[in-house]
Amino acid sequence: QVQLVESGGGLVQPGGSLRLSCAASGLSFHDYAVSWHRQASGKERELVAVMTVPSPTTNHVQYGDSMKGRFTISRDNAKKMVYLQMNSLKPEDTAVYYCSAEIWKSGRPYTTWGQGTQVTVSS
Repeated sequence: QVQLVESGGGLVQPGGSLRLSCAASGLSFHDYAVSWHRQASGKERELVAVMTVPSPTTNHVQYGDSMKGRFTISRDNAKKMVYLQMNSLKPEDTAVYYCSAEIWKSGRPYTTWGQGTQVTVSS
């Protein structure tokens, strides 16, 4: 059974930093694209960052517009971990952050989500 468990959320002051972690189990981790999304209260879930399956020549990373330059996604395939380093946090970054892993099989995507971790940016 594929499972993702996020950790590292909490309360941080504006301008501060947090590092979220996502532990994966039950999957061939290196075959999966990984991503972070977030959902603020009363709003739709939005993309934070996505990292496709690494290859010898490509390791495509994409960020949501408001996260560029402040957030960094990374992965450790040996440990089956995904990380999100968040710097220069703003109150509008307050949301539940979700980790996901996706693989394409027989022409369709299979996506697993974690339970989420709350990030609150406030003074």
